[in-house]
Amino acid sequence: MSGSLLSLLGGLLGATPAIVTPASDYSRPMQTGTMPVVIRESSGLAVSRRDPNILWTHNDSGGQSVLYAVDQYGRLLGTLRVNGIKNRDWEDLASFELDGRAWLLIAETGDNAGNRQNCALYIVPEPDPATLSADTELTVDVAWQIPVRYADGPRDCEAVAVDAQAGLVYLLAKRTRPHGLYTLPLRAPADGVVREAVAVAQFPNKFIPQPDENQAMLPIATGRYRAQPTGMDFSADRSTAVIVSYGDVLIFPRQGNEDWAAALLRPPVILAQHELVQAEGVAFAPDGRTIYVSSEDDDAPILRYAPAVSLP
Repeated sequence: MSGSLLSLLGGLLGATPAIVTPASDYSRPMQTGTMPVVIRESSGLAVSRRDPNILWTHNDSGGQSVLYAVDQYGRLLGTLRVNGIKNRDWEDLASFELDGRAWLLIAETGDNAGNRQNCALYIVPEPDPATLSADTELTVDVAWQIPVRYADGPRDCEAVAVDAQAGLVYLLAKRTRPHGLYTLPLRAPADGVVREAVAVAQFPNKFIPQPDENQAMLPIATGRYRAQPTGMDFSADRSTAVIVSYGDVLIFPRQGNEDWAAALLRPPVILAQHELVQAEGVAFAPDGRTIYVSSEDDDAPILRYAPAVSLP
C-alpha cells in the first residue's frame, strides 16, 4: 500500500485518544526537512556525538550495510559503509561515548517471524565529521559485536538505547504483550561467552495509546499496529528516555539515580502526535530535550519536537 494512501487512511480515521494529558512543555512537531532519496526506509536515528548538526540513519531490512549522515534539513552529508556485515534487518541506531571516543551502535534485531538466532548489536567508531562528503563513501570495520539471545525465546525488537555510564544496552520488544524490556552488557564479553539478555521489566501496553475500533480494523502501521514501539533513546545527560510508536512519542523523565526500568514503569508524558506513515526512528539532540523523529516512506519527513520550557 502506498505512503500517500496510508496517509489518507490515517487522516480519515482521526487521532487516537491520549491516555495521558499531552505535554505543554513541548511545541507541536515541526518538519525541518525530508530524507534524501537514497534513504527510503529510515528505520533508526541517532544524533552524532561529534557534531550536533549530524543525524545518522539507515535503511531497513535488505538495505545496504551503510549508515547515512544527514542534517535536519535532509541534506546528505556522507555515507559510511560497514565492512563484513549484512543488513538483514537493521531496526535501530544509537550514539554514545565510551573511553573518550564516539561510537555508533547498529541494532540488527528485527525478527518479524520470531525465529532468528543471529540477531546482534554492532558497534563502530563514529568518523570525524571533517571526513564526511556526499560524494565519497567512507568505510569502517566493526569494533565489536554483541550477540542478542533472549532466555524466553526470540523477540522482534526495534527499540534499542544505550546507557554507556551504566555499561548497558536496553532492548524493548515490539510484538509481545506486555513489551519485555531487556538489558545486555555494552562491552564485548572478555571470555567470549554469549550472555543472554536479562529481562528487567514488562513495559505495560496501557502506557502507549491503543488503536481505536476503526483503526484496529486496518492491518497497517497507523491502524491496528499503531501502539507498537519502534524506536527508543536515552538523553546524553541520562535524564530522560523517549519511545516512539507508530502513533505517538512518549517521554519518561528519570528521578534521581533510579534505573531506566523504574523510569519506564511510570506513566509517560505523551507529546503531540507525529502523524507519520510509519515512524521508526527517534533521537535526542545533545541538549537532552529536543527530539528528532524519522519515518519509513519515500520522501519521509524529518520532524523536530522543540521544548517550549525546561522540563523538571
